[in-house]
Amino acid sequence: MRVSDASKRPLHRRLLSHFLTILIGYLLALLLARIFESRLIFFPNYPDRLDGDWHPGNLNVEDVRLTTSDGIKLHAWWIADYKAKFTFLVFHGNSSNIANRTPIYEFLRGMHANVFALEYRGYGHSEGKPSEAGVYRDADAAYEYLVSARGIDGKTIIPFGQSFGTAVATHLAAHRRVAGVVREAPFPSASRVARKVFWFLPGISLLVHGQLDTRSWLKEVHTPVLIIHCNQDPVVPFQFGQDVYNAALAPKSFLEIKGYCHEEAALIAPTQYRIAIQAFLSSL
Repeated sequence: MRVSDASKRPLHRRLLSHFLTILIGYLLALLLARIFESRLIFFPNYPDRLDGDWHPGNLNVEDVRLTTSDGIKLHAWWIADYKAKFTFLVFHGNSSNIANRTPIYEFLRGMHANVFALEYRGYGHSEGKPSEAGVYRDADAAYEYLVSARGIDGKTIIPFGQSFGTAVATHLAAHRRVAGVVREAPFPSASRVARKVFWFLPGISLLVHGQLDTRSWLKEVHTPVLIIHCNQDPVVPFQFGQDVYNAALAPKSFLEIKGYCHEEAALIAPTQYRIAIQAFLSSL
C-alpha cells in the first residue's frame, strides 16, 4: 500500500500547513469583507428600493429636492403642522426608504411638530451611493435646508434617529445647534455591531473601527437626549441602548418599551411613547 507524501511529512509540518491554509482563508474572508464593506453596512435595496406608498393619503406630504455639499441630489418629505413649535429631522433605519415609514411620521406630526423625513443618498429617490461620510453630508444638507429655505431656528430642530439613523442624528447634533436629540434603538459603534453580527470572524470589528462611533460623538452633544429601546429588540440588543444612555451627557432620559420590536416602538406602545415624547418636548 502506497503512503502519500503528505502523510510522510512530520506531524508539526502538517499542522503548520493546515494552520497556514486556515489563516490564508480567514485573511481572504476579511479582505472580501473590506472590499464589500459598504454592502455590509448599507441596505438601500432591501426589501426593495422603491417599495412603499409614495403618496400617503393620511399625510400632507410635500416632496422636497435638495443638493448636498458634494453635489448629490436628495429627496425628502416635508410634513408641516401649523401648530408646530419644533421640527423633527428624521433619519430612518438602515433598510428600505421613507415611503415604508409613514406610520412613524404620522405619529410624530401628532405631537404638533413639523416632520422632515430625509432619504439618504442611494436610498429611495435620492441619487448617489451610500457611505458614512456621505450620509453625514446628507444630514447637514437637510439641516441647512430647514434653516435657509424654511426659515426654521436651529434651536427648534430635533434630530430623530432610528437604529442606523441614530448615528446620523448624533453626528449632526454634535456639529450643529439643535434643541435635543431622540434616538430609538441606538448602538455604540459599528465595531460593536460587527462583533455581534459577525462573531465567527474575530477581528472583523477592526475593519470598521471608528465608524458610526455614536459613543464618541456623545461627548460633544450638550442638548437634552431621549433614548427609546425595546427590551426584546431582535436587531440591536437592548444592552446597546443602555450603553449609549450611560455614555450620554445629562440631561437625558431612557424609555424602555416592553416587547418584541425594533423601529416599531411607537406602534406597539403608542401611549407610553407619546407621553415620553411630550415630556421631552416640554423639557425643552
